[in-house]
Amino acid sequence: MTEPFTLDTLAALIASRAQASADKSYTKSLLESGVSRIAKKFGEEAVEAVIAAVERDKAGLKMEAADVLYHLLVLLQDGGVPLQDVIAELARRTHQSGHQEKASRASQG
Repeated sequence: MTEPFTLDTLAALIASRAQASADKSYTKSLLESGVSRIAKKFGEEAVEAVIAAVERDKAGLKMEAADVLYHLLVLLQDGGVPLQDVIAELARRTHQSGHQEKASRASQG
């Protein structure tokens, strides 16, 4: 039986491809290009996902959401932030309402 593909699977794949050569790995070429290019790609994909959502294009939204998740995980890899740290932050936030969480961030800044 094949194991399910998860965000953890994708994060591990990105980490392994970070060790490959840039001529054979798009992930490695992104990482070598620096945070500005990675962030720009993430932003582009996020905008494309928003457009697909507004247009009610389910197939487009699915594909763009996959691109958003991939580029976010590359951005996290570049920033040295493990996916599990993000998951832990989400778990921490589930103990309060979204309004409470947002207010707590505003008071910290």
